[in-house]
Amino acid sequence: MARSIVIIGLLITVLGLLMFLLERANIPLGRLPGDILWRGKNTTFYFPVTTSIIASLLLSFLFWLFGRR
Repeated sequence: MARSIVIIGLLITVLGLLMFLLERANIPLGRLPGDILWRGKNTTFYFPVTTSIIASLLLSFLFWLFGRR
């Protein structure tokens, strides 16, 4: 159990570092073309469609890669 927690912690750290580096490279994850943003008078609706698809593909690949034992 401890090993799993350490691995999850390292993955979260790597993901945070990757997001930081992408932001510095002017690739704003979460504000990609295809993400829906609607602003009304008193409300704002935001749904990151493209970002969700990219995250889903990446996670699917990682689960496939680590699931092959």
